[in-house]
Amino acid sequence: MKLIPFLATAALLSAGAASAQTVFSVSSWVPPTHTLSVAQKNWCDALEKESSGRMKCNILPKGVAAAPGTFDAVRDGLADISYTVDGYTPGRFINTQVAEFPFLGDSAVPTSVAYQHIYTKYFAPLGEHRGVKVLGVFTHGPGIIFNSKQPVKTVDDATKLKFRIGGGNINELSKLMGFNTTLKPAPDSFELLSTGVMDGTFFPDESVASFKLNMIKHATTFPGGLYNTSFVFMMNPAKYNALSAQDKAVVDKLSGEFAARLFGEGWDKVDAASRELQKQQGVARVQADESFIKAVAAKQAELEDKWAAAASAKGLKDPKAVLAEFRAEIKKIK
Repeated sequence: MKLIPFLATAALLSAGAASAQTVFSVSSWVPPTHTLSVAQKNWCDALEKESSGRMKCNILPKGVAAAPGTFDAVRDGLADISYTVDGYTPGRFINTQVAEFPFLGDSAVPTSVAYQHIYTKYFAPLGEHRGVKVLGVFTHGPGIIFNSKQPVKTVDDATKLKFRIGGGNINELSKLMGFNTTLKPAPDSFELLSTGVMDGTFFPDESVASFKLNMIKHATTFPGGLYNTSFVFMMNPAKYNALSAQDKAVVDKLSGEFAARLFGEGWDKVDAASRELQKQQGVARVQADESFIKAVAAKQAELEDKWAAAASAKGLKDPKAVLAEFRAEIKKIK
């Protein structure tokens, strides 16, 4: 008779083990409605579905760190999953700058997926993001000059205004162009523009809606964008290493191109919605004139030489060929 309670207890313990979950703490430094937060949640939903509920996410009510500190926060286990902008910590990441150059493309999906392909092939083996488990890399849509003061069609127009920028290649390009810019994270934009500390900001279309920049009245576009931004989506490596082989396989399935395309598709969707909002807001949209585009191209050529030298010193073989392959890859992807 004593065997029955023992068997019942064993069954309960077995059932408990079978239903045990791995819960990831997930951090975001932008609002939950922002496309970055939404894409991250969509990835978490896919993770739970693909693992039949063995893995799930606990999305934290606020970020565990400001954007520039997020990489280290994930590395150190303050959060299990998050993303950040490589350019928010200037000089730390070299190879990833290739995804920040001007004129890459007019849509986030091709640039994100092509970037992921190049990253996997060339950058990951060099340990570009050592210290974290990289789930994916991606970009936003084409970078645009926004301001609340006046139309900007020429270099001279741009040099009359003060701009917030997000770092990376655009930081160096702005210096060469003679722009008056300040490096600040994206969430600071509303306060900087609403108080008049800055006249404008460099952003993809999405950000006018996401950060409620109702003071924006002018937008200046460039073919393929004035700049782009390199993002990394990542997991704490100890958390990943503790997973079963079965669950690691699920995470790996949802990494790489799956994650890059997920974030890129989200960005393209909100870019399009924001352009409609800008029409309602009365934002006047112009394209930079030919002399402006040529001036950017000339200064960028200097920066690409500088990047190639730095990347080569970090072990990347023939960086200019890698850049050419990246640009060609973007054109192939739909």
